[in-house]
Amino acid sequence: MSDTLYREFGRHLDEQAVGFPAASSGAHIRLLKGLYTPEQARAAMALDYRFRSLDDIEKRSAAAGFAGQELADCLKEMAARGLIGYRTQKGVAQYAIIPLIVGIYEAQVNWLSPDFLRDFHDYTSTLSFGLSFLNGGLQQMRTIPIEESLDGKQAVAPWDDVRKIIEAANGPFVINECICRKSRSLEGDTCKVTSRLETCLAIDSMAEQCVAMGIGRTIDKKEALGILGENQKEGLVLQPSNTQKVEFICSCCGCCCGMLRVQKRLPVPVNFWAANFHAVVNDDACVGCRICLEKCQVDAIEFNEKTGKVKIDARRCIGCGNCVPACMSRALSLGRKINESVPPETSDRLYDGLKNRKQGFWGNLRFAVKNLFFSNPA
Repeated sequence: MSDTLYREFGRHLDEQAVGFPAASSGAHIRLLKGLYTPEQARAAMALDYRFRSLDDIEKRSAAAGFAGQELADCLKEMAARGLIGYRTQKGVAQYAIIPLIVGIYEAQVNWLSPDFLRDFHDYTSTLSFGLSFLNGGLQQMRTIPIEESLDGKQAVAPWDDVRKIIEAANGPFVINECICRKSRSLEGDTCKVTSRLETCLAIDSMAEQCVAMGIGRTIDKKEALGILGENQKEGLVLQPSNTQKVEFICSCCGCCCGMLRVQKRLPVPVNFWAANFHAVVNDDACVGCRICLEKCQVDAIEFNEKTGKVKIDARRCIGCGNCVPACMSRALSLGRKINESVPPETSDRLYDGLKNRKQGFWGNLRFAVKNLFFSNPA
């Protein structure tokens, strides 16, 4: 009976904007059992990926036998553990299903355990999850340039400018420990880029949920800019939510970040990435010092032994800009992509877009094969 409930819950999660496909090994069931009680699983099936008020959810939960205070308490309990999304609109609490990534996993930063990490890795390493996660042509995150890589003459959209993102935000701001770096340290690996854990920033509504959950540390706008400045100096990659109204900014390294580690394993990773810039090398100025190779977090720079110059791999460069200020000969700069992407205005529109692009397993497979091996980078 218990497995039947969790299978049903898994199917419900898979119907949302970001899928949760079943794994033939049963890894998805083990992961759900470790996160949700049977009561929570039944209550969560009254939710979908759109944020709804308690009154609306109560109408949808009638068949599950939940109502009134019992339902309200269950939703609050799940929201406090990051198992569902929470926000307020005009003072009214709203709840929604959130993806495993980006969402549930990141919210477990205070509750990491070997069992959870084992179940998480067992599930996310399956083919079904990988195909579902990569599909859709619309990403949950984007990469934006570090400030020092921009020459001041370029017209940069506000959603690609980290300072403008912070200045436009209403707050609150919450700084969190990096879930990826913390997970890797628990597994015995040390980050090669930074020793700091507090690097990932939640903004506005996502910061509100962090406050409600009791995770992270509330900071002001000045400290937020200061921490992001330190992140850039150390060579971390800025990855905000792929929305014009940004809800978070992750600062990532290639050795720990799950997203960047996936990127490095793909043959043509830029086809699965949202970024409007790419690095450009001036051969005449390049002296072959190779400092940029050390700064690149995604293995997008190669050294040509014959010419003594570096070369940018257009299939791999995500336009983070970390190589630009590191180049003492000023041979590197950032160029704009021909086809610039404009992110959805809000997270609601982002997930509507992801839902509209969803395909089944075979559709996911066709999409992946085409974009992994036969598609040129944008």
